[in-house]
Amino acid sequence: MTVRARIYQPAKTAMQSGRAKTHRWVLEYEPVTPRRPEPLMGWISSGDTLNQIRLRFETEEEAVAFAKRKGLDYSVERPHERHVTPRNYADNFRPRPR
Repeated sequence: MTVRARIYQPAKTAMQSGRAKTHRWVLEYEPVTPRRPEPLMGWISSGDTLNQIRLRFETEEEAVAFAKRKGLDYSVERPHERHVTPRNYADNFRPRPR
């Protein structure tokens, strides 16, 4: 059985105004066993401990090289490109046509 991994660049959280921690690449292992509630406490548990590991890399190439070196079956998810339209502060006060 091969272990699958997902390589992606995380999006910024709702609590972030900047894009500080969104430039690194993350390698996450996909769960092998399903999660289920534990009978005693009702917490969600899994027999798989690899889903707790999240590795961070500076570039996509480093993450792919690591996955190849370890013999992992991986998939790369490319981030969506951000399109910013430049605006001036004075545009906020310019009258708009109705």
